[in-house]
Amino acid sequence: MTEDNDTFASEFILLGFTNQDDLQVTCFILFLAVYVVTLIGNLGVIVLIRIDSCLHTPMYFFLSHLSLLDICYSSTIIPQTLLNFLVEKKVISFVRCAAQLFFFATCATTECYVLAAMAYDRYMAICNPLLYSVVMSQRLCVGMLAGSYLAGVISSIIHTVSIFRLPFCQSKRINHFFCDGPPLLAISCSGTHIIEAMVSAMVGFNVLSTTVFILVSYLSVLSSVLRIRSMSGRHKAFSTCASHLVSIALYYGSSLFVYLHPGSRHSLKHDKVVSTLYSVAVPMLNPLIYSLRNTSMKNAMRKAKGRVLSFLSVRCSRSTERRGLPFHGKEG
Repeated sequence: MTEDNDTFASEFILLGFTNQDDLQVTCFILFLAVYVVTLIGNLGVIVLIRIDSCLHTPMYFFLSHLSLLDICYSSTIIPQTLLNFLVEKKVISFVRCAAQLFFFATCATTECYVLAAMAYDRYMAICNPLLYSVVMSQRLCVGMLAGSYLAGVISSIIHTVSIFRLPFCQSKRINHFFCDGPPLLAISCSGTHIIEAMVSAMVGFNVLSTTVFILVSYLSVLSSVLRIRSMSGRHKAFSTCASHLVSIALYYGSSLFVYLHPGSRHSLKHDKVVSTLYSVAVPMLNPLIYSLRNTSMKNAMRKAKGRVLSFLSVRCSRSTERRGLPFHGKEG
């Protein structure tokens, strides 16, 4: 306790998942693999959308920013987690902890509103195709995106300031693998009921309002899809909607479980496991769910692959000619 009290004002200790050395190595390898796949997948989506003119539409505009948010999301949490798997003293400074919570909450909230914007885009494209190009203008898309980021920043400021203005005098040991709201509230020595209610209300509003908007949009989409006579077209549309809803269910369901379930049944150990879904797994799965099942993205990937192979072939032939093997010239 002496050490905790002396150093409390400047740092916290993240307890993470386990203290066993063999499990630490296993977790490090697993999280590193997930992080690499997340970066490659989401960067690949962003690059494909930028280089392929066929993907310069509102849907892929929002998708590129969803990928950017997933990269920021993962980069806020996983590098610190990887470091903690390798060091004995899993310390994070007070300022870095506050910054981690701020950027994590910003990305999480912004992603909710970007997902809602994507659902509205699909609603307009399928239910009102004649008005789609008029309604989904560049101005509206940029405005919706700017509103999403603004909502994320404002919500995150309230979230972070509310929690870090509390006194932490009982312990500096955070029973989690990153600085999240519930485990920080658990180590505060003052009454946290008001702050918990405020954070739950804010998170609940962001998540529930966007969830209702998404569900209403997709119900309208499904109603339109049911009127499609072509079975192949209907199956394709149902498959796309199902993939989106699976991702949304994982992301929103785990977030609601951590932030909105009653305090009397609050289990930080269970929260750590559930948190890996929306903070680690979903950013890795989104490129697969939103891109690899999409025909336009597959075509863009094939074209990009063809360009790369053509470029490598030209470079290889030029390199071979410089070495003189083989040389096809005129005799004599």
